[in-house]
Amino acid sequence: MSTKNLRLYSGFGLVDRCWCRMSQKLTILWANRQNRRFIADILGKIGHLQHMSVPPTSHQPGTGIEPNLKRCGWCGTDPLYVAYHDNEWGREVYDDQTMFEFLVLESAQAGLSWITILRKRENYRKAFTRFNAKKVAAFTSKDVERLLLNAGIVRNRLKIEATINNAQRFLEVQKEFGSFCDYLRSFLPDGKPIINHWKTLDEIPASTSLSDTISKDMKKRGFKFFGTTICYAHLQATGYVNDHLTDCFCHPVNQRKKTHRQK
Repeated sequence: MSTKNLRLYSGFGLVDRCWCRMSQKLTILWANRQNRRFIADILGKIGHLQHMSVPPTSHQPGTGIEPNLKRCGWCGTDPLYVAYHDNEWGREVYDDQTMFEFLVLESAQAGLSWITILRKRENYRKAFTRFNAKKVAAFTSKDVERLLLNAGIVRNRLKIEATINNAQRFLEVQKEFGSFCDYLRSFLPDGKPIINHWKTLDEIPASTSLSDTISKDMKKRGFKFFGTTICYAHLQATGYVNDHLTDCFCHPVNQRKKTHRQK
């Protein structure tokens, strides 16, 4: 289970308010494998409480979300989370603009809950020129000051400055590799996404040797707020690592079974 998945649980109302204080402690505890079953059990109970307070049928009409499908437990029943899980998380990204979008959002998320960032996503889209890397790379100190007054985003100077810096580094990678997607694929076995077959959330790692290698390379290239844990979460989100559980309807094996049945 990546710490991003732990952070995803913070979208539940019971945890979100105190997440900033809890995240570091949970990350430290999670590093010890002996603690994982205990933490997973607690998070499972939180998810159960949220499920009880917000029944799936209460938010299905008009959302386009299919009820009664088996999903990864971290998405709970929040419509925003469920839609993100069903339509984005683990689906391979092929275009650099979407890749840059996740790069911005993931770096902004550091230390916060992912649901907080998802709820601010459209504000980020407007504030950062619809995630146009060339335009963001040209931002100046005046833009930084302007963004610090924008209540719709995380008003952290270091994160805002890092986003501008990362946009500049992003363009450099594009120039060298043709696209940022091609750059990331160069680290993947045979250039193809890694499809894992986890049965439980506590099997999913917080980081891997792959995310270690990529984050180190990106650090050398000057990227900021992109350590190995955030890097692994980025790989999960963009589908370069597929960590849907094997009983989740989004896992590639189940998607193939669905396609076969339809034929």
